[in-house]
Amino acid sequence: QVQLVESGGGLVQAGGSLRLSCAASGRTFSSYTMGWFRQAPGKEREFVAALNWNGRSTYYADSVKGRFTISRDNAKNTVYLQMSSLKPEDTAVYYCAAERSLDTRVRVTTSEYDYWGQGTQVTVSS
Repeated sequence: QVQLVESGGGLVQAGGSLRLSCAASGRTFSSYTMGWFRQAPGKEREFVAALNWNGRSTYYADSVKGRFTISRDNAKNTVYLQMSSLKPEDTAVYYCAAERSLDTRVRVTTSEYDYWGQGTQVTVSS
């Protein structure tokens, strides 16, 4: 099992940047595919970005492609989401998710992940 704790959320003006972090417990972090999702008020949780266990396969939602970058540091048991050129529509609670897998396929749906963090709020003002 793995426990996930997100941090780095906050209030930022449109056009600004934030970096979210997700720290994972356990000694097998490098065996997990990791993903970021977000949920705005009144909306379903949606996929943002994901990468496989070694970071060589990544995938982004069209809405964030070119603005967000997902990365991981297996030595620190941490996955990151660098967010730039933020827009008010990026406002949401951002969740980190993990799924144990050593293949190259990234997971893009909520049902493919077994472990979730508690979320961190990101608010982008116009």
